[in-house]
Amino acid sequence: MANDEQRHAVAPVSGTAPDMGRPGKQVPERKCILSGAHGARTDLIRLALAPDGSVLPDLRAKAPGRGAWIGVDRAALETAIAKGKLKGALARAFKTGDITIPADLPERIEQGLCRAALDRLGLELRGGAVLTGSDRIAEGARRGQVQLLLHAADASEDGNRKLDQALRVGRDAEGSDLRGVVIPADRTILSMALGRDNVVHIGVTVPAAAARVADALGRWCGFIGRSESASALRNRSAGSIGATEI
Repeated sequence: MANDEQRHAVAPVSGTAPDMGRPGKQVPERKCILSGAHGARTDLIRLALAPDGSVLPDLRAKAPGRGAWIGVDRAALETAIAKGKLKGALARAFKTGDITIPADLPERIEQGLCRAALDRLGLELRGGAVLTGSDRIAEGARRGQVQLLLHAADASEDGNRKLDQALRVGRDAEGSDLRGVVIPADRTILSMALGRDNVVHIGVTVPAAAARVADALGRWCGFIGRSESASALRNRSAGSIGATEI
C-alpha cells in the first residue's frame, strides 16, 4: 500500500526529461527523499542546508553544498514535517542531525514557486512572446499563433469561452475540448506581475516561451496539489493543452 508521500508525490516524468527551455536537451533525474520516486530535476524542489543549520528552499538549484530533493505536494510536506519524517530524511541526506526546519518552509516554497511563475510571465512579455487583451489574443489565436492560452482565476466564463473557441479555430480543432488553462492567479495579481492594466487573459505565442511558462506554472501547481493540471502544463510541448482548470 502506498504511503502518504507516495500518494502525494508530484507525478514524475519517466527517464530523463527534455529541458523545457532548450528542446532536445536532457535533464538528469533526482530522487525524492520522502517518496523515493525519481523525477526530472526540473520537476522536483531542492532543499539546501544553510551554515546555521537551517533548511531553505533552493528553487533554482544553484546554492553551493549538498542538497536534498523533494517531489511531493504541500500537504504531504506538511505531514512529513509534523511526523518528523522530513527531519529524518534530511539528516540522512545531509549526514548531520544539526538541522532546523523553519515552521513556514511549505509557505516559503509555495510563495517562491508562485513568484517564479509570475516572473517568468513577465520575462516572456518583455521578450515579445506574450499577448494581452482579449481582442489581440483572439486575433492571434484564430491565426494559429497562440501556443499557450491562460485565463485568470476570476475571468468570466463567457470571456474564456470566446477565446477558447478562437484557439480551436486556429488549431483546426473545432469540436474538440481544447481550451485555455485557468491559472491560480486573479487579474489583480497578473496585472501587477506584467505591469499592465486589467490582465485577464494571456496568450503565449513562441513555442519555447510557452514551454518555459508551462514548466514554471506546472511546478507551482504541482506543489499546491493541482497535480492533474501540473501534468497537463508539463506535457504542453507534446501538443495542445486540453480542458484543464487549475
